[in-house]
Amino acid sequence: MQNILFTGAAGYIGSTTAYYFLKNTNCNIVIIDNLSSGFIENIQFLESTFGDRISFIKIDLSDNVALRELFKNNNFDCVVHFAASLIVPESVVKPLLYYDNNTKNTLALISLCIEYNINKFIFSSTAAVYGEPNEIPVTENAPLLPINPYGSSKMMSEIILRDVSFAYRDFNYVALRYFNVAGALCDNNYKDKKGLGQRSKNATHLIKVACECAAGKRESVSIFGSDYNTKDGSCIRDYVYIDDLALAHLSAYEFLYKHNKSEIFNVGYGKGYSVKEVISAVKEVSNVDFKTIEAPRRDGDPANLISNNAKILSLTSWRPKYNNLKTIINSAYQWELIN
Repeated sequence: MQNILFTGAAGYIGSTTAYYFLKNTNCNIVIIDNLSSGFIENIQFLESTFGDRISFIKIDLSDNVALRELFKNNNFDCVVHFAASLIVPESVVKPLLYYDNNTKNTLALISLCIEYNINKFIFSSTAAVYGEPNEIPVTENAPLLPINPYGSSKMMSEIILRDVSFAYRDFNYVALRYFNVAGALCDNNYKDKKGLGQRSKNATHLIKVACECAAGKRESVSIFGSDYNTKDGSCIRDYVYIDDLALAHLSAYEFLYKHNKSEIFNVGYGKGYSVKEVISAVKEVSNVDFKTIEAPRRDGDPANLISNNAKILSLTSWRPKYNNLKTIINSAYQWELIN
């Protein structure tokens, strides 16, 4: 039985990925999280579903003593690394926080993997490493030109992984460059208030915010910039269902053990929707006409980010199951209604 360390998996993406690993593989998972942006409810849901196959330890990745003790006392086979700060506008005004939490802590984690001979690593990266790509949809070979500290901090971590895998030939990693994730766990019974969905302390994700408006939890949603060089002037993004993103991690895990080589994959559907189109779709799905406000552009927002997902489709077993914007929105909206 595999023993896997998940960092930051009290959060939205990590907890859902842990669910699918426990459901589909013969593994035990140790989750570490400082709960600064994660939720104990996500851990409790996993514990109630999978029992003693999952354990949780509250640790901050900057606590080198506690982290070393964890590695010393556990024989991990693989690390799946989610723990990071991830709000683009915040990264612009607090860059040191992002380089410290995202890059420095990742370096410390990788160093312990080398020291304790843990040779499989899955990294939660981002499409923000591309910045404003010249060609859309963007491939993994596109230049990395991030336009905000969040993207830069993730790019630096990717470079560390690349160089370490070159120097230590037994160490292999997969970096998954996420596009915009949304929705609630498809396996979840929406009547179960402890189920997995997009819990957030300060939501900034468009579908999450719009669904909160539709559910009566906030008064309005802002459109940050309506003068971009896009079809309707608002930003365009590639939205991926949370379950499909979680399953991409499972495919990355299988890839590592099958091929023993490092790789980078985009995770998206290859189709983009504008901010205005998403808001319109949320109103249609919910049948609620909530207030929208046109606001100035946010620093660090690219105009258009759409994935080319041909590589992950050709090299792994990943096949999207929920490639439909209204399906994503409906799951997010139904979850908001009971949480």
